[in-house]
Amino acid sequence: LLLLITCRRITQNDRLRPSPYHQSMSKSKSAIRKIASLSFPFATPEPFLFCVYHKDDYPAGNEKMEAPRVGNGMDFDPKAKWRMYHGDKIPGFPQHPHRGFETITATMTGLIDHTDSLKNGGRYGDGDLQWMTAGKGIVHGEMFPLINKDKPNPLRFFQIWLNLPKKNKMVDPDYIMHWAEEVKKVTTEDGKTSVTVWAGELDGVKALPPPVNSWAADEKNDVAVWHIVLKPGAKWTIPAAKGGKSSNRSLYYIEGKSLHVEGKKIDPKTYMDVNAAMPIEVENPKGGSGIAELLMLQGKPIGEPVAQHGPFVMNTQGEIMQAFRDYQRTKFGGWPWDEDAYVFPRTKGRFSKKGKKEELPPGAKEESKKA
Repeated sequence: LLLLITCRRITQNDRLRPSPYHQSMSKSKSAIRKIASLSFPFATPEPFLFCVYHKDDYPAGNEKMEAPRVGNGMDFDPKAKWRMYHGDKIPGFPQHPHRGFETITATMTGLIDHTDSLKNGGRYGDGDLQWMTAGKGIVHGEMFPLINKDKPNPLRFFQIWLNLPKKNKMVDPDYIMHWAEEVKKVTTEDGKTSVTVWAGELDGVKALPPPVNSWAADEKNDVAVWHIVLKPGAKWTIPAAKGGKSSNRSLYYIEGKSLHVEGKKIDPKTYMDVNAAMPIEVENPKGGSGIAELLMLQGKPIGEPVAQHGPFVMNTQGEIMQAFRDYQRTKFGGWPWDEDAYVFPRTKGRFSKKGKKEELPPGAKEESKKA
């Protein structure tokens, strides 16, 4: 899918071009500026480039953590209960390159195996967040091994691409892991609204720090990524952004059957472009059936030209062509793993390995270091 994206210069207005489903809202009274059905991938405001919500109800795996059917190399059927993506026997995305931006992989349920050209690796999920700076170039794989062989392997996560400014597009690649046990959350006094703060700040609670070269590393850029969960009867006001009108903000209604925004009933699977300078009330009315979930993306635009072709994001098409030449020449360090779709043993728990140093989640047993 990613390799099919066309090379061209993208502007903020381009990325937010109204679809036929867009409805104009009153700018004088409502914070909602545009509303549309969710697309795949999501429409995203600058400084974001790309966002997808993965929800796959994978069945039990076999002894090799494989799925019960073989992938076709391009399995993205939105109507299926689960997809193989680019995987063959194990779902996921075998090794592929990136340059010029960052990936934020924010998990809710299930596990992901990460490998890369720097010999880093890890298994994370169930609320963990991985933030990777591709910088001047990295090759990585993201596989979804079906670890459970006696029960289903549900998987839910967001992958978000955050652009890098020109000055940081060629920095050394890096990644950090934020374990679920340490990720910041804010819950209202009535317990009906919970917000996971993956980036930014809410009510004085600051998210764990992003990589040092990230656009989000400077608080002035007002980057925020929040996962909002509303129980039935919840009513909560998203505060105005600190950046005011200088910041972009989008809301994505990903799960639930009942949601009101500013008192208006919102259809499921809806995207909203909103005025970040205004607070906005969200409500899951009493008597609703189940929770409502939203993703919020917010930040000040970088304000530079964007040229994108598949996994490379630069400022000019000339730089895109150079990225292809560099990758063909160097393979961004080459692939050090035995297989393009490498996964770790079933017995391996959650971990993150950078170089020779292995990090475990808080409270994990030392025995889990042994594969």
